[in-house]
Amino acid sequence: MKACTLFIFVLFAVAGYSQTTINNYKYVLVPERYNFSKDDDQYGLNTTTKLLLEQKGFVVFMGSAKLPPAVAANRCSALMADVVQKKGWFVTNLTLLLRDCQGNIIFKTKEGKSREKEFPVSYDLALKDAFTSLNDVPYKYDSTMVAQQQPPAATPAAPSSAPALPTAAFAEITGTLYAQVTPNGYQLIDTTPKKVLVLLKTSMENYFIAEAGASNGIVFKKEGDWIFEYYKDSKLVSQKLDIKF
Repeated sequence: MKACTLFIFVLFAVAGYSQTTINNYKYVLVPERYNFSKDDDQYGLNTTTKLLLEQKGFVVFMGSAKLPPAVAANRCSALMADVVQKKGWFVTNLTLLLRDCQGNIIFKTKEGKSREKEFPVSYDLALKDAFTSLNDVPYKYDSTMVAQQQPPAATPAAPSSAPALPTAAFAEITGTLYAQVTPNGYQLIDTTPKKVLVLLKTSMENYFIAEAGASNGIVFKKEGDWIFEYYKDSKLVSQKLDIKF
């Protein structure tokens, strides 16, 4: 009986230790715009998020800032910051979420509130109020847990001359794509991580030529959403993409 009890205790202890926390991460990526915002860094929310996370001890990158090689090669080594808004009458409600590369919520703050009438002041105070939850949690980066954040290694395959991107018509793209800066634009990778699309800059803002092997299309922003259009079997296909810059 004692042996059984000891085994159960050890099992729970190991499970508790292996649980992913903010201490498993050194880096945080902050987008240039949150989903509820109309403009990049509206009311300075994204910049404030970056500064408050840096005060906590994280190494933070915002928008299209150049990433260190370790993060550029493996987005799973960083947390993704997001701020969500709950609409209310005469009150601003904001919550900070820190997600891993699979979209799992690693940390969620309380709902920060402000009743200030001026929007810039109200949003700033609500965000700082939400951050008080993070201030109450001890943070110290634990480098011994880095291996758990790595994406699963692919099974080695026989050498092939196949290109990195498919040469056939585009397949349906699902899930969140993460943008990595290139000399001529961006490359979009999924959480595998695998390169899905290459975006080439044009003379028009938020309008890119999209390449995937021998096929081409366009990616552009329309009413706040990123749209991917291409031809398949002589028919125009339009698909919404979830891109994190």
